[in-house]
Amino acid sequence: MAEALQKKLQGELEKYQQVQKDLSKCMTARQKLEAQLTENNIVKEELDLLDSSNSVYKLIGPVLVKQDTGEAKATVGKRLDYIAGEIKRYDSQMQEYEKKSEQQRETLARLQQEFQKAQAKVAAKA
Repeated sequence: MAEALQKKLQGELEKYQQVQKDLSKCMTARQKLEAQLTENNIVKEELDLLDSSNSVYKLIGPVLVKQDTGEAKATVGKRLDYIAGEIKRYDSQMQEYEKKSEQQRETLARLQQEFQKAQAKVAAKA
């Protein structure tokens, strides 16, 4: 019985570790998005300071191409909306992983108690 419990405990531990890895990946991706959001907000602020007489250039490969100011503002606005949506998606994903992690932790604790009881019974019989 103790061996079966130990195998089950090991399986649950592996599941828990996988959930922790997934949560960590999600957090890293969210942090990258936060950095992009900050950068794009700075670009938006700079574009808002311009008037129609100023020129805006976009880097495409090794070449700077002239771009309409309104078009540049619209592009940055769309990018900000997209990044904000992705951050929300990662937030909800992180909440799911945290719930799974908590459930796995509870399962592990319960299995550890069962395993310790089984070991105590074996030790009492010996």
